[in-house]
Amino acid sequence: MKLKGAQILLKMLEEEGVDTIFGYPGGAVLDIYDALMDSNIRHILPRHEQGGIHAADAYARATGKVGVCLVTSGPGATNTVTGIATAYMDSIPVVILTGQVPTPLIGNDAFQEVDIVGITRPCTKHNYLVKDVRCLAAKIKEAFHIARSGRPGPVLLDLPKDMINSTATYNPLGDVRMKSYNPTYKPNIRQVKKVAELIEKAKMPVIFSGGGVNLSLGHEALTTLARKTRIPVTGSLMGLGAFPGTDPLWLGMLGMHGTYRANMAISECDLMIAVGVRFDDRVTGKTDEFAPNAKIIQIDIDPTSIQKNVPVSVPVVGDCRITLELLNDLLEQMDRGKIAAKHEAWLTRIEKWKKSTPLVYDQKETIKPQFVVEKLYELTGGNAIITTEVGQNQMWAAQYYHFNRPGQFISSGGLGTMGFGLPAAIGAQAGFPDKTVIDIAGDGSIQMNIQELATAVQYNLPVKVAILNNGFLGMVRQWQELFYDRRYSSTHFSHSPDFVRLAEAYGAVGLRANKPEEVEAVIEKALATDKPVVMDFIVEPEESVYPMVPAGAPINKMLLV
Repeated sequence: MKLKGAQILLKMLEEEGVDTIFGYPGGAVLDIYDALMDSNIRHILPRHEQGGIHAADAYARATGKVGVCLVTSGPGATNTVTGIATAYMDSIPVVILTGQVPTPLIGNDAFQEVDIVGITRPCTKHNYLVKDVRCLAAKIKEAFHIARSGRPGPVLLDLPKDMINSTATYNPLGDVRMKSYNPTYKPNIRQVKKVAELIEKAKMPVIFSGGGVNLSLGHEALTTLARKTRIPVTGSLMGLGAFPGTDPLWLGMLGMHGTYRANMAISECDLMIAVGVRFDDRVTGKTDEFAPNAKIIQIDIDPTSIQKNVPVSVPVVGDCRITLELLNDLLEQMDRGKIAAKHEAWLTRIEKWKKSTPLVYDQKETIKPQFVVEKLYELTGGNAIITTEVGQNQMWAAQYYHFNRPGQFISSGGLGTMGFGLPAAIGAQAGFPDKTVIDIAGDGSIQMNIQELATAVQYNLPVKVAILNNGFLGMVRQWQELFYDRRYSSTHFSHSPDFVRLAEAYGAVGLRANKPEEVEAVIEKALATDKPVVMDFIVEPEESVYPMVPAGAPINKMLLV
């Protein structure tokens, strides 16, 4: 059967189970948009390509499917680069389809031509320039396979206009087999046995869970391991939700803004079981003083991540879920009661840290941002999908909202992309129309992609936005307060929009709380409204995120107030 390239593309997307595309049309992709009129795939039109790629990213994080973003050539393609880098840093499976000028014009500086393959080579897992329409179906199949397998990541397909418009014979394809790409899923059993033996001997162990546990859906195996052996668990920002945040064994987040008990436990432990983490600098602090007394086990599907940042005693290459399940099977054959009993003194010590130095704030006349996050948690029963912008709002969300499952906390970790939260909320809401989705935002970050309120309204996606409005670029201001003698250079907003009236101008609902006693009513009204809502909370201007580990310091040297 002969089909145009655009028709082949859409057939392949349907075969891959794609039901939603976030895209923005333009001249180079007109044939694809014409073919979309005859497809059952839902198309969501953002107001900026960056909003589209962030929405596709969050759709993938929330649903576990591959997100898809479609844009035109030139600026359409370059506007996705920040979002592609965001997905790459956090290992999120996204396929980006970019239009390109016709192949005879490539390299001639044609209208809206850029070398997007070259531009994105450092921030994609793989990318393609399709030069033969007969190869299009196979390249699409490969792109999805690469994006979702092994360590996931974004894959870009650059589609010249003549390839989209040309015809070729279409035949359904079988499974993808690539000789040069074969991720290791099943670990070496000898290495897993070494892990079990170290767990049996350890007196002060800690499990450190990361984004790889969430991506592999290894959360149940991780929870079983922790509870059966009575090993406390901490997590990276990307690892939130891999272990229930309400479990007594949960230590809270680790690192620069981690809890006192998590940072102290890592600093004092004799064994660290690190699963699906890459030991980011925000987690380790001063690396040569990170977990100085511990043997470190690192389990990861990406061999290049192991030993990259910290030395490891036992490396294990394999899928996190499969490895944890094998480990649990081995531990079943041991005396787990005896193993668990060894850890009671350690857990008692951790409990003392928890009681002596908990996360605290002092709510007085002005709204404290931590109070808003706690109220959001309380009034949603802890069941909302939370997206965040980047900065103080992100850290308070991580500290004060407790996440019990993967896909519940959606945030830009590795790249730290301001403007991520609102389009991410739209992507998550598109994936789960019946769930409560809340973007916890700052008044700085929200303005970077606030135009996406129009998208939420157009597609009846009832996302809620909670702006912690302090009139500053809060995290930068905090650093200036602590390390630059309060010289607030270019971090104070002398003018900001009226977010309530702005929400109403977009067709959303705008609400505001100026006093602590107004917070609960505003949240309740927002949750009861079946439309996009912007909640503007006027919070303490100079509130800071604590604990805080100064740059270059070991993680047990925290600023606490």
